[in-house]
Amino acid sequence: MVQPIFRFAPSPNGPLHMGHAYSALFGARQAERVGGLYLLRIEDIDRLRCRENFVADAVEILDWLGVRFDGHVRRQSQHMDDYARAIGKLEAMGLLYPCHCTRSALSRERLDPDGARLHQGRCEPGEGPFALRLDMARAWREGLTFFEQAQARQIKADASIWGDVVIARKDIGTSYHLSVVVDDALQGVTHVTRGADLFMATHVHRLLQSLLGLPTPLYHHHDLIRDDAGRKLAKSDGDKSLAALRDEGLTAAQIRSALGF
Repeated sequence: MVQPIFRFAPSPNGPLHMGHAYSALFGARQAERVGGLYLLRIEDIDRLRCRENFVADAVEILDWLGVRFDGHVRRQSQHMDDYARAIGKLEAMGLLYPCHCTRSALSRERLDPDGARLHQGRCEPGEGPFALRLDMARAWREGLTFFEQAQARQIKADASIWGDVVIARKDIGTSYHLSVVVDDALQGVTHVTRGADLFMATHVHRLLQSLLGLPTPLYHHHDLIRDDAGRKLAKSDGDKSLAALRDEGLTAAQIRSALGF
């Protein structure tokens, strides 16, 4: 019997807040329930936004919160060769093309699930840095599904909602979508627990897993922690960090209790 493997994978582009605490504690509880391993992965491919002090702060605050991890901490920035090999495989299949388009040049009428302008179709030749996009019309495969534990059912994957999604950003040479499926496979992740805001990303992840011959984990997209107005907590909006709450006198036990753990 394969031992279940879970992971928590924050991006060190700001301090962790209550939403991160909930996600980390949720994953830890799910792993404990089935006797699984719980891994920490630092998703730091964005060299412009990620900072080493945020990495150290995240490790320290998670330890203070009482979240325990198993084994080696994977840093995405140290494994760019892994992503390059996966990109090379997609290129060899004729599924990627260079894109010089700026955001303003893309369709204003349709948006992808992240709210970005949808890209559909090839670009005019250009000069300078370019992204690599997945030719969705050629890449799409019928019949792909993934199991969503929060709904206890198989979900039909439809990556076409993303248009010709970026596989390698022009500034970092990879993307969240590509890196996360490669990491999950290389780390043997069997269960992915993450916020409901990433549910739609699973559609393109399932397609990439199929194209690259990678296993598909079970997924569980949990509810998000929101403020009194119903807004999702976000680092970019300056929501109060766990470290700030600790400095105000809250204990780890109080934060865990407030989140239902």
